Amino acid sequence: MAHYSRRDFLKTVGTVGATGIAAAVGGDAAEAQSRPAAVPAPQPVSHAYTFLTAPEAAFIEAAVDRFIPADELTPGGTDCGVATFIDRQLAGAWGSGDRMYMQGPWQKGAPTQGYQSPMTPAEFFRAGIAATNAYCRKTLQKEFDRLTADQQVKVLQDMEQGRAALDGVPAQEFFNLLLATTMQGFFADPVYGGNRDKVAWKMIGFPGVIAIYSEHIKTYRNKKYDVEPKSILDLS
Repeated sequence: MAHYSRRDFLKTVGTVGATGIAAAVGGDAAEAQSRPAAVPAPQPVSHAYTFLTAPEAAFIEAAVDRFIPADELTPGGTDCGVATFIDRQLAGAWGSGDRMYMQGPWQKGAPTQGYQSPMTPAEFFRAGIAATNAYCRKTLQKEFDRLTADQQVKVLQDMEQGRAALDGVPAQEFFNLLLATTMQGFFADPVYGGNRDKVAWKMIGFPGVIAIYSEHIKTYRNKKYDVEPKSILDLS
């Protein structure tokens, strides 16, 4: 892939399937907001983030902005709330591996087997961010968030293709989990922190959570069903 763009990101939707991420529109995500992670965390960067420290937040914000660059369709990933979504997931039930079998034996699994690691997702993210920043300092003398956009894209490409060797963390696995979580944050119901102002739903014409469209099937059979998307927040 020559360069990351919104088209690249959207083409990936639906193809990064079984990664073990909690369904963003299901009960696990709701639990994720109320249940603390088991992983000891340093002081978060600010009141805006529950789990991420300042260096981690800078990395995540830079990464999601490369995956979802601002353009005429939507703002960048950070402004769409994707970093907030990831932070909440890491701080909650999914981040602590609440519904995962974490007893081993730890053998390398096939991609179709989903998340396979002795680390919880929160631990895996924390280790992956640190390892990627260490790789960037070693090869480019700066942390990931301080690189140019083109340099950041190149690092992500090298991780995706397995050309970047990260200490203690498989680069491709971390890349795939980071990308998949970014996608979930972009398209999830805004109640979970991402898809701010329903920008992703508006972009693709998704009407949201309302399940009463059957009465409009005949009326809109051959024309666009153009309505304002509805979030779970709109139903309360």
